[in-house]
Amino acid sequence: MKFSKQDIQQIEKKGLTTKKINAQLDIFKLGLPYVNLKSEATVEHGIKQISESERQDLIRFFEAKRNHVSLLKFVPASGAATRMFKTLFEFIVEFNPDEDTINSFINRKKETDLSVFLVGIEKLPFYKIVMDKIETYYPEYKTYSNDKQKYVFVKTMLDEDKLNYGFYPKGLLPFHEYKDHLASAFEEHLFEAALYASSNNEAHLHFTISERYKHIFDDEFKRIEAIVERKTNTKFHISFSYQKESTDTIAVTPKNEPFRDENGYLYFRPSGHGALLENLSELNADVIFIKNIDNVVVFKYENEVADYKKMLAGLLLQTQEQVFEKIKTLKGEQVSSDDLIAIGEFLMNTLNVKVSHEFEKYSKKYQIEYLIEKLDRPIRVCGMVKNEGEPGGGPFWVKEESGNVSLQIVESAQVDRKNKHQKEILKNATHFNPVDLVCGIKNYKGETFDLQKFVDNKTAFITMKTKLDKDLKALELPGLWNGSMASWNTIFVEVPLITFNPVKTVTDLLKPTHQIK
Repeated sequence: MKFSKQDIQQIEKKGLTTKKINAQLDIFKLGLPYVNLKSEATVEHGIKQISESERQDLIRFFEAKRNHVSLLKFVPASGAATRMFKTLFEFIVEFNPDEDTINSFINRKKETDLSVFLVGIEKLPFYKIVMDKIETYYPEYKTYSNDKQKYVFVKTMLDEDKLNYGFYPKGLLPFHEYKDHLASAFEEHLFEAALYASSNNEAHLHFTISERYKHIFDDEFKRIEAIVERKTNTKFHISFSYQKESTDTIAVTPKNEPFRDENGYLYFRPSGHGALLENLSELNADVIFIKNIDNVVVFKYENEVADYKKMLAGLLLQTQEQVFEKIKTLKGEQVSSDDLIAIGEFLMNTLNVKVSHEFEKYSKKYQIEYLIEKLDRPIRVCGMVKNEGEPGGGPFWVKEESGNVSLQIVESAQVDRKNKHQKEILKNATHFNPVDLVCGIKNYKGETFDLQKFVDNKTAFITMKTKLDKDLKALELPGLWNGSMASWNTIFVEVPLITFNPVKTVTDLLKPTHQIK
């Protein structure tokens, strides 16, 4: 479509081009295909199950290598805590303590999450902080009924002019209560990093955050830096980046026309965590651990969690060594038929790559080129947890348009659930993705791959949103660990549930892995 001069200036100011915007508009008009699931990935059919002796061998392998490679922990941490408190926001809007009781409210609304929150209220890490604030804001608090006291507690937590926890960065909320201090998720990531993402007593962590929170993260690091470094005997190097404006996508009306704000300007939206691929591309490390900000545990579980991270990293380094060795063999002057067969088997058995049925018909020169192209890719080793009713994407074998079959992490929104066969495969998934990745983004020469070359752009998402009380359609880029890594070499490994402890709602903080006692 044709854009006005004002539109073009706005587009270019964001670091975008009219060509890119028109391509996005075409996606809205044409739609996006569903993923074609071939089957669920299961243990020994796409998911590697590692014995205890193998696990210990991989940990030892990692420990032997860790001081000779560069390690980095990458933590997406841009979100505010708003969704954590969704039920409580609704409670303070809809409940009137002078006209209703909390029991009848919970029964009427079937709010079991609210019930769990109120039963465990004194075990929340920020309970004492809220109670101290209540004394300031509500001097008559002790005279209130029990129900009104609970209502006031929630208001003090969430009201904008009080603690305002709902709009605080999730990574800086008090998550864990120790005997002598409160720890945020940000702090726990530092302690974890010292255990498995440090080499030569130095740890590098990179957090992707909202720019408006930068000063708060800086202040928090200054506050805890000396303490954490002394306790872990580790020097920390913390860096931050923001989701780039050039990754924003245009929003459209339900009729696929560009959505405009009240001033007539084009409306752009952040394009989801897939936009963070650019941030990841700019990092320089041999091994990159990826883990969400809210997936942490209290100190007594950290060593157990760290051992599984070391196991995954050991497997990555071991596999990477084998890949680099095989590429060097293929680039050598004497490549035998046995070499080609062995490398083809390695691709299938270790990297889960389906080699073309036509392979044997290729000329030797093309066989070598084919194998190098399949090997010379970023590698991701992903922990997968057995399904226990937790939400999240899962591991599947996916059939591409070309007929190629590959291992992928797939979100349920990518699947056509009106198709009985596809719905059945989705339902039969045995494992889910806890976002527990160890990545190698460098090639055999030590150069960082151009990660954009390995994205499947057809795995973007179109979602419905509202702005100015009007419906709009938004475009999210292929997810960071979904379509953005679609053409990476992939290994899925079964890991235990202890490695997955996200705080999606405030009541998750009451689970044993977030409690000291």
